[in-house]
Amino acid sequence: MSQKTHRALVLSSLSAPPTVQTIPKPTCTPGSALVRIIVANVLPYARKVYTGDRGVPMPTPMVIGSAAIGRVESVGVDATLLSPGQLVFVDTFIRARDDPTTSFLFGFREGPTEGSKKLMAEAWRDSTYAEFARVPLENCYPINESWLLGKPDDGGLGYQIEDLAFLNMQAVPYGGLRDLNIQAGDTVIIAPATGSFSGAAVQLAVAMGARVIAAGRNLEVLKQIAATSDRISIAHLKCDDMHADLATLQTFGQIDAYLDISPPAAARSTHFESCLMAVKLNGKVSLMGGVIEYIKIPYMVVMFRNIQLRGRFMYERSDVESLIKLYEQGLVRMGPAAGYKSSARFGLGDWEEAFEEAEKAASWNTQVLIRP
Repeated sequence: MSQKTHRALVLSSLSAPPTVQTIPKPTCTPGSALVRIIVANVLPYARKVYTGDRGVPMPTPMVIGSAAIGRVESVGVDATLLSPGQLVFVDTFIRARDDPTTSFLFGFREGPTEGSKKLMAEAWRDSTYAEFARVPLENCYPINESWLLGKPDDGGLGYQIEDLAFLNMQAVPYGGLRDLNIQAGDTVIIAPATGSFSGAAVQLAVAMGARVIAAGRNLEVLKQIAATSDRISIAHLKCDDMHADLATLQTFGQIDAYLDISPPAAARSTHFESCLMAVKLNGKVSLMGGVIEYIKIPYMVVMFRNIQLRGRFMYERSDVESLIKLYEQGLVRMGPAAGYKSSARFGLGDWEEAFEEAEKAASWNTQVLIRP
């Protein structure tokens, strides 16, 4: 007899903590896949989100969650690529099929429009901190299990399932780098380069063949990042003296692009100006961070240098497919041998400890996972 119920981490209200509950097991419908979750990512700011401290809107009650690695249990009748038993990456960025401008983050945040709120609340409310999750077919990316997880002696790359969960952290900055059309041989500033997403951006830019200027204030972390490749240079910035920081950046010669992934706390930093002003004629700048306040933009510099200044939220489906190819070609090194650490000892009932560790361990090479 098939399983009728499953355990899930349910958020009933933003004024009360989530609880592990036994609820009906989701059923597969056309356009979806039922995925047995193996590991699911915990974002560094998960605690603040699910307590309401960050002001992120979401419907309740709901099964919370994030991106995950899982195995397909069943698929809808319209599935042509996926089949039961396949290992997949579950992408958290869900878009409406009839309107790609309508989107939300699975198990995490409803979008700003009525359409996105409806899509989350009525179609895809329950996410991946559970034994099973019903996921849109297009958000399930097949993993070449025998190649990526196979033993090196057998011709595989020798990764662990936990290593593949870094796809979540890396997909976001990879979308920004692809949006900037970074080419082999380009020089790109990534600032601040010491966070989870921005540190991942440094590694990905190197994998794409670029020379990277890793910029920021935390010199010790910058040194750790630079030690991973001889194509990473350090720009130790003051972030309160635009002219001094610009002089530092100009010592690296021609800068083709600048990717910014600043946190909200960096709103008053002068690095926006100094990094932008270091970009060459016809250069490109992408803003992907979480800064809420207005920032200063050197208008005349942008105009006279023909700088392309753009924003980028998340990524395209083709970006995720391309990133998986980088994994498969061994261009993105993963696992302990490459300095990456995964903490996957947390079950659903250990969510408080997992959220706390994720907040403390926020880093480009560290991730915390829940194992339902």
